[in-house]
Amino acid sequence: MDKKLLIEEGKTSLGIELGSTRIKAVLIDEGGSPLASGAYEWENQYLNGIWTYSLENVWKGMQGCYQDLLKDVKEKYDTVITKIGSMGVSAMMHGYLVFDKDDNLLVPFRTWRNTTTEEAASKLTKEFDYNIPQRWSIAHLYQAILNKEDHVKDVAFITTLAGYVHYKLTGKKVIGVGDASGMFPIDISTGNYDQSMMDKFGHLISGEGFSWKLQDILPEIMTAGEIAGTLTGEGAALLDVSGKLQAGLPVCPPEGDAGTGMAATNSVAKRTGNVSAGTSVFAMIVLEKELKKVHPEIDLVTTPDGALVGMVHCNNCTSDLNAWVGLFDEFAESIGAKVDKNQLFSVLYNKALEGDTDCGGLISYNYFSGEPVTGFAEGAPLFVRKAEDKFNLANFMRMHLYSSLAALKAGLDLLFKEEDVEVDEMFGHGGFFKTKGVGQKIAAAAMNTSVSVMETAGEGGAWGIALLATYMSCKEENESLESYLKNKIFNGQAGSKMDPDDKDVEGFNRFMDRYMKGLAVEHAAVDVL
Repeated sequence: MDKKLLIEEGKTSLGIELGSTRIKAVLIDEGGSPLASGAYEWENQYLNGIWTYSLENVWKGMQGCYQDLLKDVKEKYDTVITKIGSMGVSAMMHGYLVFDKDDNLLVPFRTWRNTTTEEAASKLTKEFDYNIPQRWSIAHLYQAILNKEDHVKDVAFITTLAGYVHYKLTGKKVIGVGDASGMFPIDISTGNYDQSMMDKFGHLISGEGFSWKLQDILPEIMTAGEIAGTLTGEGAALLDVSGKLQAGLPVCPPEGDAGTGMAATNSVAKRTGNVSAGTSVFAMIVLEKELKKVHPEIDLVTTPDGALVGMVHCNNCTSDLNAWVGLFDEFAESIGAKVDKNQLFSVLYNKALEGDTDCGGLISYNYFSGEPVTGFAEGAPLFVRKAEDKFNLANFMRMHLYSSLAALKAGLDLLFKEEDVEVDEMFGHGGFFKTKGVGQKIAAAAMNTSVSVMETAGEGGAWGIALLATYMSCKEENESLESYLKNKIFNGQAGSKMDPDDKDVEGFNRFMDRYMKGLAVEHAAVDVL
């Protein structure tokens, strides 16, 4: 069918994701192909010691993003959107959004970026015997209780950013299981909040005299494929200020950015995973079984259809590498050799492949900020070598590529070596993989597994939540999300797969031995500088 006609007849799905710096909308057809997109740039604010976004800006951004989508549709197809087949909303996971019984926001939104819940996270991890990271919603709630914050007694509803937006659009206080897994631990066997941990939390706060129970204030969990409500008239007016969008369309469960990343990279099946590498880096692997013990370095979340996922998140990835490339750019300009920045990255990344597999003894730490996986509250970028090490450009660039993934490897090695987790294939996306074949080769060596880069990986989380909306509206009876993505969306899609090179794997391991021993040097740099 003609694309314009598809849009006019509403044979489409809309995905909107609220990221940390951009809100993006993607309109797709029933086969998952993008038709149009819109975006809105926004930034968090640091107010009274808290990283936050105002709810006013949430809706200003949602409306601005949707209007930008309408503009794209008008320019490409000379038509307007009046109806959509299905839609979904996703956003940054975790954080703290709490409302009273009259839907009044009790305190400004506390985002995932806040690290103010160390006491609560530590106590809950010990009480539950389950890793509770600082950014999880339950850590924020318990910290507010420990702080004796007055608002806690009035809490009637706690949710995530995606859960809040979904509620305003549909009137339903629900959440996708993947997003829910960043609020409170999930019992994989039931697909619901872990009841034994709910009971333990109830016991912990029993002396506080609150009128609410945790199970009454958390959103109801739903899984991929279920209809999580319909767009109300109020919701349609809130999203589309032009008033043309019709209400009544089905909306899929709201999800977090981790879940939409899994959908967008076709990594929801067991023994698959994805690594997102840019300013920060994280890897998620769909597990076959529960872990044997608690690891503070590993978060346990779920896929959008409720399978257990081990996640390693590192604060630092390419910032230091980019800074060095910037230095080379400045040098080139100083001698009158103006170089295209993309070409410069390509030349330097490819130069790294000429280096020794262990970087010739060179080590660097890319810690622009703290790195919890290796035990750093603060960071200081550092390059160090011995006089006899092989100091040349190829080794220098290879070292920075290795360093970009080193903290991630330290976390993943806990899964691979201590927990015997096996993975058949990882999917890479993000700026680290932009230069063809280089970041991919380094990542395959770091994880000692095949790494694939799909052409669609750049579409991002808005595309991922649009796919989940389309799965809800177009799936066949009993068709799993894994099967739907594999056969209906990614079947025949172009992409490249690279297996690990044994010599690269051995070289990366030698680099990691020095890297881990050298952490004492990085600690000294942080302390002194």
